[in-house]
Amino acid sequence: MSSSQSSRAVNRRRFLEFLAASPLLAHGSSSAGAQGAVGALAREPENAIADPSQAINVFDFEPAMRKNVAPAHFGYVATGLDDEVTLRANREGFLKFQLRPRRLIDVSSIDMRCDILGVTYDSPIVLAPAASSQALHPDGEVAVAKAARRGNHLQILSTVASTSVEEATAARGAPIWFQLYPTRDWTIGDRLAKRAEAAGCPVVVLTVDTLGPQKWETYMRLRRADTRDCGSCHAPGSYFSRKPNFAGIDVAGVPGTASPNLTWDFVKRLRDRVGMKIVLKGILAAEDARLAADAGVDAIVVSNHGGRAEDGGTSTIEALPEVLEAVSGRMPVLVDSGFRRGTDIVKALAMGARAVCIGRPHLWGLGAFGQPGVERVLEILRAETRAAMQQIGAPSLKHLTPAMVRRA
Repeated sequence: MSSSQSSRAVNRRRFLEFLAASPLLAHGSSSAGAQGAVGALAREPENAIADPSQAINVFDFEPAMRKNVAPAHFGYVATGLDDEVTLRANREGFLKFQLRPRRLIDVSSIDMRCDILGVTYDSPIVLAPAASSQALHPDGEVAVAKAARRGNHLQILSTVASTSVEEATAARGAPIWFQLYPTRDWTIGDRLAKRAEAAGCPVVVLTVDTLGPQKWETYMRLRRADTRDCGSCHAPGSYFSRKPNFAGIDVAGVPGTASPNLTWDFVKRLRDRVGMKIVLKGILAAEDARLAADAGVDAIVVSNHGGRAEDGGTSTIEALPEVLEAVSGRMPVLVDSGFRRGTDIVKALAMGARAVCIGRPHLWGLGAFGQPGVERVLEILRAETRAAMQQIGAPSLKHLTPAMVRRA
């Protein structure tokens, strides 16, 4: 056995030892709705699909990704915060809502075109921002951008992406949105936003839920099973200074992306500094949604960061109705966190969401197979969404109404 094979064997043994002792396996089997990032830990990677075409649903990509990537990288994608109550709630929340199918409607043709802040996309499925994607595949965000281009999906690029905003925009072949971690230093956030604007981004997505240190326990445990130095990928500290979007920006004295001093004043200052439209990501309460509308924000994303930013236990699909009621049509509302099925997507759209952002599933596809994996994940979700729209009796997105969803 070569030294590299021996190292992989040791890493794998440590990884499986962690799984055997992990309470996460119990979490994953606790309900049918918990079969997402954590529930799939119980699947053996030896049984993973060998080709994207073999995937039946998006969950099939997670074991394939786990087989390909190092334990710490898998842990980074899979982890939630603390007890991972919110992580599980994001999946279980969909069980609390039911679709109400209508019949005798011609659904032989389904139109999923979606207008998002003045641009028409072929689907309401958006690629959510994700950090350090090259940790999963060498092509990283470029592969994601090319997959978005193939299906004409909106892509949102993370501040701490492995790829610069200029390179991702070129790969997408059209403007992308830029997700902004402003940090606690106004100057850094300002310069990042100005760079995104210069790169042609029409929208800046200000993330408002990263306020302090985050204890990602699954990641921390799996990192112990990894013998490599993960400091440049996604370890706490100044790793973000190595990310290409920070090139030329002085980040001395700023320990990370958290911005505990973020207030509505930052939103106003940002509005005065850039001509881009401003979207707030991380809104969960009606009060904040109303304040965002009053402040002239262009859109919001109902998000709990996939269960990575807080562990209060509220799923985004449960928070969505009160946010929609609060904004009362004054701005588009997008939503993310926990979406894995076409029925999940249709429930949110019928409630009134303009679009749905997908995070972990496209990372599973990326880590498993690169661009073809991302493309197949999006293909599956489009097909499931189309089928759900047919079953509910909605030939187009405009035919989806709140009356098509009821609380279980």
